[in-house]
Amino acid sequence: MVTIKKSLQLLTAALFALMPLVSSAETPVVSVHDSLQTVATETAHEAHAEETDKEFVHNFTQHHLMDDHFYSFYADKEAHRHYGFALPVILIDNGLKVFMSSEDFVYNGKVVENGGQHYVYYHGKIYKTDATGDLKLDEHHHPTVEKPFDVSITKNVVGLLLATILLFLGFTALAKTYKSSANNLPKGFARVLEPLVIYVRDEMARPNIGDKKYKKYMPYLLSVFFLIFLLNLLGLTPLGLNVTGNISVTVCLAIFTFLYVNFSGNADYWKHIFWMPGVPWPMKIVLMPIEILGMFTKPFSLLIRLFANITAGHSVVMGLIAVAFLMKETLSTPGAVGVSFLLTTFLTVLEILVAFLQAFIFTMLSSLFIGSAVQEHDHH
Repeated sequence: MVTIKKSLQLLTAALFALMPLVSSAETPVVSVHDSLQTVATETAHEAHAEETDKEFVHNFTQHHLMDDHFYSFYADKEAHRHYGFALPVILIDNGLKVFMSSEDFVYNGKVVENGGQHYVYYHGKIYKTDATGDLKLDEHHHPTVEKPFDVSITKNVVGLLLATILLFLGFTALAKTYKSSANNLPKGFARVLEPLVIYVRDEMARPNIGDKKYKKYMPYLLSVFFLIFLLNLLGLTPLGLNVTGNISVTVCLAIFTFLYVNFSGNADYWKHIFWMPGVPWPMKIVLMPIEILGMFTKPFSLLIRLFANITAGHSVVMGLIAVAFLMKETLSTPGAVGVSFLLTTFLTVLEILVAFLQAFIFTMLSSLFIGSAVQEHDHH
């Protein structure tokens, strides 16, 4: 706990130290020239270049944080190209519509025709339109045309599938080791998994759920811990994934915890919610809506905590990478790249700690909530 506090204090100090750099990045540097006309021309040119860089950095950061129908590894600003691979688009619109996305469809507004229907991509959503791609925007620039039901394999889905495959291979190897002999030492990557499995069992499941009932919930706790931890680590790689920074994913994980807690709840659990024992009956009436609300605020806190921390971490990392773009006039290109590299490396190391910490907190609180639902209470 002391190490975590020191790390957070160090991160806070680093962010405050970067504030002057961010302010400098927002101020264009204008050289002094003899001619006022030259000054005005150069200022306008630099302002335009700075605005272009800012727009590019902003769009790239937003693109990294959001889900996408095209898996883009990197973009070429000069060529206006995104390099990656297409993903299958699956739509339910008067039947099943399946086609492959493309760079032109996702980034250049190309209209795709499939089964006599036309579709266009706009701000991360697919809309049903005509051959011209008219979205019939309202005064707030929001499309008014119909959206088909989208069940496509997006970038986040690819990340989930990749994490699932890696976990399946890792735990299959670990299971084979124990199947051959209970005393065998794991080999290869399975040796990394074993201490983490023991840690989840001895530090989370047993203390919070109890020695008699913890085994029933170990598969879920192990699954959610390793899935979150692995997805967080994949988000720090050049793959550009941000799965746990997607609110839909964290909502799904929190819903599973909510279902586990409430379907496992015993009579004492429900009695403490609807008719709190040991307190006067007027207070029972007051406490009942509070306890019912608490049933939903617990999983809500899980999903918001995971989503907010991972999104904030990725945003800060992308912001530090943007130093190479926004401060190249002030520090020169090698200097800006060097500063960006050093700051990003430091924060990435800290993000590895955050990746584990968020998986730990989600799993620990899930086990705590489950333990409170299955615990036997003594009433005197």
